Amino acid sequence: MSTSIKSTALEPDYNDKNEDKGGILFNIGRYLAVYGLPVLTLLLIVFFSVLLPDTFPTLLNLRSILSDKSIIAILALAAMVPMLTGKIDLTVGYGIVLWHILAISLQTQFGMSWQAAVGVVLICGMVFGLLNGLLVEMAKIDSFIATLGTGTVIYSVALWYTGGRQVIGSLEADFYAISNSFIFGLPAPAFYVLGISVILWIITERLPLGRCLYAIGANPRAADLNGIPSRKYVIGAFVTSGLLTALAGVILAAKLRIGQANVGLEFLLPALVGAFLGSTTIRPGRVNVLGTIIGVAILAVGISGIQQLGGAFYIEPLFNGATLLISIGIAGYAQRRGGKIKRMLKKSDE
Repeated sequence: MSTSIKSTALEPDYNDKNEDKGGILFNIGRYLAVYGLPVLTLLLIVFFSVLLPDTFPTLLNLRSILSDKSIIAILALAAMVPMLTGKIDLTVGYGIVLWHILAISLQTQFGMSWQAAVGVVLICGMVFGLLNGLLVEMAKIDSFIATLGTGTVIYSVALWYTGGRQVIGSLEADFYAISNSFIFGLPAPAFYVLGISVILWIITERLPLGRCLYAIGANPRAADLNGIPSRKYVIGAFVTSGLLTALAGVILAAKLRIGQANVGLEFLLPALVGAFLGSTTIRPGRVNVLGTIIGVAILAVGISGIQQLGGAFYIEPLFNGATLLISIGIAGYAQRRGGKIKRMLKKSDE
């Protein structure tokens, strides 16, 4: 395989030798684009801590944020994986509805142990991801349309199975512990997010697999010409997304202890917002693991602070929707500006 395609295929590539060519403003703008969102997150933490000293900068609030947003973080990472290849997976919001119902139903209505139920759910998530990948790569259906269609179908299955009623029953204490236990005083789901993030970061930033995924997202045709089996990698990305979505469903089931079809869809928008925000920071112009986590973090901090200040119930979806539009605009601008700066620097070197 040729090594001419690098993992930074979507990333503005500034070399040290070019640092002085744009002047101080250029360098400030460059670092602001890379680290602006993490800095803004820290400023929001300080801002809300000053305004709400008795409730915001507390261990209780930290636990609440980590517990509530860990599922969104996993779904954002699930959405990020197909985005590496230039695809989008909307089933991260629809799939979690059926998977959390299935995790409970297999135990309460089919008598499975919680370990077997979790295994079945994870396998089903992977199979569903495989279906999405085949529709996109084999049937050549646009990923947005394909996953919107399959997501709607799987949501309809959840509605049909539950009949609009809750799925309840006796569950083992060990199953509850998946979501409700603590490690070093922090919710266990936060450590699941940490583990998944580390694995995905190693894959995307340090292994050839990650370079291939980025290359496919940057230019599928060029990737094919360089011997990268794009179809296999894209399908694998959807399978991974399905697996992570199923895992999020298991954690949600352990947290809620009941299954209901009207729970889950509210995770879709913030998960996509987190993934898109991730493409505007750390490595502007491409989705990345650290950026995705920071994107989810700024949503969590902003919404928590606004709610504690007495924000109305509609603030959260309004905040998420507005942030999504802004993040997409910034991501597009970063890519266009990065390409323009590259051309300018290249011309100055000639």
